[in-house]
Amino acid sequence: MMGAFKRALMPHAGTASLLLFLLLASAPAAAPQALNSSRQNLSPAPAQLTPEARGDLAMVRQEYVVAIDFYQASPQDSPDVWNKLGMAWHHLFAMNEAKRAYERALRLRPNYPEALNNLGAIYYAERNYKKAVQYYRKALALNPKSATMYSNLGTAWFAEHKYDEGLVAYQKAFALDSGVFNDANVTVAAPVARGRRAQQDYCIARIFAQSGKTDRALDYLRRAFNEGFDDRQKLFGDHILASLRATPEFARLMSEEQLH
Repeated sequence: MMGAFKRALMPHAGTASLLLFLLLASAPAAAPQALNSSRQNLSPAPAQLTPEARGDLAMVRQEYVVAIDFYQASPQDSPDVWNKLGMAWHHLFAMNEAKRAYERALRLRPNYPEALNNLGAIYYAERNYKKAVQYYRKALALNPKSATMYSNLGTAWFAEHKYDEGLVAYQKAFALDSGVFNDANVTVAAPVARGRRAQQDYCIARIFAQSGKTDRALDYLRRAFNEGFDDRQKLFGDHILASLRATPEFARLMSEEQLH
């Protein structure tokens, strides 16, 4: 069960409503006092399970307050437990508690790519994009095969208006895992400016078009339009989208968006 929760938190690159990624910019943060009543409502679990395993089960059930309770009852010398505790706080948008947990995990295991990535997601949520990029790159130096981390890095580059770097990171993410931009991969949500979201979605549309995934390319192109993309010259001059423009589905989309 542990491996399922070492997966990195990811600020999603393709949804317009902004969840942290990761999108609800004004989601309330959970306070530690909220745990006081959690012991009264713990989900049943086999008695032989350790507190950490019970916490993992609660995470699967999206019972994050319950998970926190179990992780805090686990041995405190485990970086994995602290990373999982951070993720549970992160899902509750309790960023200060999540940050402290990730930092504790890194004190116990400095070269911990998942915790480095997750701490990067905290800085991303704080709009400290430069710091987020630093942590994502540190994580990737230790785990260069992570599509999620490359996707996070790309999103942070976009936040800094470094679109070429963002596109390269997204392409690497897609090459490692063609499902990395699926909506199912969203874990938490973060604030992203509308124009920047449009550029991200446009770049993802290009990646899908280049791989021959017409339906997904059109889906992300539509998202880009919904986020304000209206650069007709760029759209019709983009050689990557040449095959997409030849489809009747593209023509229908242009008709819907009144971009002729």
